[in-house]
Amino acid sequence: MPRTFIVALAMLCVGLCGRSHAADPLILQLKWLADAQSAGFFVAQDKGLYRQAGLDVTIHPGGPDTAPSEVLATGKADVAVDWMPSALAAREKGAPIVNIAQMFQHSGLQLTCRRDS
Repeated sequence: MPRTFIVALAMLCVGLCGRSHAADPLILQLKWLADAQSAGFFVAQDKGLYRQAGLDVTIHPGGPDTAPSEVLATGKADVAVDWMPSALAAREKGAPIVNIAQMFQHSGLQLTCRRDS
């Protein structure tokens, strides 16, 4: 009897420990179409890293007519990738958004002028 009880208890514990909770849905809005710059998001999805972190991530591509900060501010995405100047301009206009991470060590934006100036 004690052995049966221990086996049943062990099976119950394994069953409870093996229960998985539904992953939290998260929509990621990209600035542009899928390209090398956004490859890391897709690699993480393909390797199941989001699932391991308890997230069910849907990646929405951007494009020339996509304003990620606007998509984020209107609740159509949970996280968005956007250029800092665009995000700052949207925030200045009252968009309830906040910067949570920098993707690059150095900005891809620069000031330029003509060589002869």
